[in-house]
Amino acid sequence: MPDLHQVNLADPEADKGLIEIQTSSVTVYTGNFLTVKRDTVRLPDAKSATREYIEHPGAVMIIPLFDDGRVLLERQYRYPIAQVMIEFPAGKLDPDEGALACGARELREETGYTAREFVFITRIHPVISYSTEIIDIYLARGLTAGPSDLDDGEFLETFKVEVRTLLDWVRSGKVSYVKTIIGTFWLEKLLSGSWGLGPILTV
Repeated sequence: MPDLHQVNLADPEADKGLIEIQTSSVTVYTGNFLTVKRDTVRLPDAKSATREYIEHPGAVMIIPLFDDGRVLLERQYRYPIAQVMIEFPAGKLDPDEGALACGARELREETGYTAREFVFITRIHPVISYSTEIIDIYLARGLTAGPSDLDDGEFLETFKVEVRTLLDWVRSGKVSYVKTIIGTFWLEKLLSGSWGLGPILTV
């Protein structure tokens, strides 16, 4: 077994002994925006296995940062776990919608705020074992308040908080939503200057 430092991660050939090849695919369920699939795959040792997973259209999360250093968060009830969760504004991509446009739209619809500028932070894969979902994360600055435009049946509350308080909530487990945790740690690095910001984007 090679050590990691002996593997050239930039070489596509390095992955050949790990890749699974789809040999058949069945759609088990198609919902409003989720599709459940059951595939048969050929493993690297030529044996077969079944893979069940969810196809997701992708999503965008926004970290709204005010000039005074506070951030905007939401409280929203999440039915599958029967809890009110603290999270950053986010939403799924509409068909043929770009990530930045989606983020700006979700920020305005959920919170009423518009932003003067956005900075792309990173892309995450939150549930790689059973979903194709990706979440692109953006920082939003130059915020201007306005009316929200929630979807029918969507209920949430927004509030502002200091970043140090949010970090305490992550450490204590009060904030447990993985995308919000990742966004919080990225924000801490950006604000400390440890990690630099990317190019400024506008909608």
